[in-house]
Amino acid sequence: MNNEEIQQRLQEAVQFFWDSRSSALSGQRERGITDTGNRGAATANRQMSKLEELIVSSLDDVGLHQNCFRTRAAIELPGYYRPEKQWDLLIVDNGKLICALEFKSQVGPSFGNNFNNRVEEAIGSASDVWVAYREGRFGTHRPLLGYFFLLEDCPAVHSTVAVRQPHFPIDPIFQNTSYGRRYHILCERLLLERLYDTACLALATNASPTVMQQPSEELTIVKFVSQIRASVEAYVRGR
Repeated sequence: MNNEEIQQRLQEAVQFFWDSRSSALSGQRERGITDTGNRGAATANRQMSKLEELIVSSLDDVGLHQNCFRTRAAIELPGYYRPEKQWDLLIVDNGKLICALEFKSQVGPSFGNNFNNRVEEAIGSASDVWVAYREGRFGTHRPLLGYFFLLEDCPAVHSTVAVRQPHFPIDPIFQNTSYGRRYHILCERLLLERLYDTACLALATNASPTVMQQPSEELTIVKFVSQIRASVEAYVRGR
């Protein structure tokens, strides 16, 4: 799969995400069900399934059996601070964890309410896995952890957000930042601190066709896919 194909598959996957949310909301309205805010769309199943398919397709020729890829069942990993957690895509071969991926999103209007939750989830999930790895839960092979984040591209994402500093000053990097910029910083620092080995940040409009942007060369879908592939290929060569 070349870079152009990867970009096209991402475009299709994000459009599927929006279409799935819209269908879920419409279906609930027809049945007379009302959820608070965006919950009706957010609880729709398999919204990110096309992203999972993109990753699996990009690894078709690396030499792993299809049974190694887990996206719907058997996606739990043991933790250290909790018994287990479901990931979105696992690659497991001969009792070895090769790769674990998270696919997350945030859609307006409640960006302020959910930003800290997303940050805590990302940090907590990775920290839990790495301590579990240290404790021997996955054997000796060091897995790759990947984090994909899709953010709705709308005016609220680009507006400067106020901060409160009643006792101590915040990190200057967060001064006068938008939620879009904060997610950018989050993904960069997840990599810098080695909580994740690869990350992708995509902003996309809730429209048909959706319009996407990827604000960082270090966080593109092409780099995300290539780093996953390189890690899996290295494992296969060393088997």
